Amino acid sequence: MKKILFIDRDGTMVLEPNDYQLDSFEKLEFYPNAFQYLGKIAKELDFELVMVTNQDGLGTDSHAEANFWPVHNLIMKAFENEGVVFSDVLIDKTFPHENAPTRKPATGLLTKYIGNAGYDLVNSFVIGDRITDVELAKNLGSKAIFINRDEDLGGNEISSKRHELDSVIALQTTDWKVIYEFLKLEVRSATISRKTNETDIFINLNLDGTGKSKIETGIAFFDHMLDQIARHGQMDLEILVKGDLEVDEHHTIEDTAIALGEVFAKALGNKLGIERYGFCLPMDDCLAQVAIDFGGRNWLVWETEFKREMVGKMPTEMFFHFFKSFSDGAKANINIKAEGTNEHHKIEAIFKAFAKAIKVAVKRDTEKMILPSTKGML
Repeated sequence: MKKILFIDRDGTMVLEPNDYQLDSFEKLEFYPNAFQYLGKIAKELDFELVMVTNQDGLGTDSHAEANFWPVHNLIMKAFENEGVVFSDVLIDKTFPHENAPTRKPATGLLTKYIGNAGYDLVNSFVIGDRITDVELAKNLGSKAIFINRDEDLGGNEISSKRHELDSVIALQTTDWKVIYEFLKLEVRSATISRKTNETDIFINLNLDGTGKSKIETGIAFFDHMLDQIARHGQMDLEILVKGDLEVDEHHTIEDTAIALGEVFAKALGNKLGIERYGFCLPMDDCLAQVAIDFGGRNWLVWETEFKREMVGKMPTEMFFHFFKSFSDGAKANINIKAEGTNEHHKIEAIFKAFAKAIKVAVKRDTEKMILPSTKGML
């Protein structure tokens, strides 16, 4: 199934004139970096390119075709010279008040793509600078890349409430370089469900998230520590656990760690472009050092001691067990050292350093999408 980038023209490939009508060469100014990065998208990524643009009243006295086409043809030729070729160019010529079914955000011009088994609209994107482009993505069942230079532009033409479109926006930026990196790297996410006689666990992970979390294990301090991984690692993490806490905490903590390690391994996928290694973090009286290697071999070095039996309602003996189980599940080598006098600070510093180490290790470089290993596999 073919993925598509439905790309707006004015305000996206070229800058929007002050009067919102590009009908002369004097008004033509190309969008910064659009040539370079749209060219890289066309050459390197597997998307079909389709232009979809509203041109208010094209063909009327207010927007003569004789003025429109020479400028438009120059734009198309300039991008074609950079390897950017559109499989289709769809232009609606109506005015907003006509409410035509062919005018964005309506999908009348795109019917051949809807319900067509040859196209993967779920993993396709609409790229544009108006909120109508975002609603078009919603109507197509796709996601939007919103070039947000003016949040209210097109707001009088949408039928959805503005907040209802937030979930459709996969990326909000004004930079084509960011768009290219987003499309090339893709979001690394994974879900896992693990059910045994002792525990029932669901985990959803987005390695490229923003730090959102929903953690419910039944152990408040454990929830607090897992929340550190999401927030300081800047990943979205949902963990829902039902465990046999009436027996004790062991199975809940151990099985959560195993499942969490496994979902990390799943989300990392082929590991192309990752830094692989990665952190040292102070917290008041404590200093925690966590080094991690997602190299495919599980091993844990644990050099710290706890004098209290419990922190919150979490047994301190389970701290080692958590990281050992994560190491096994993720097939990661982890080295942890910590010192200090406050036991709460010490384990919190470890979890924060662990999160930072993960953040560094899973970071990718679009210019170096290679496997960081001389062995040829991880």
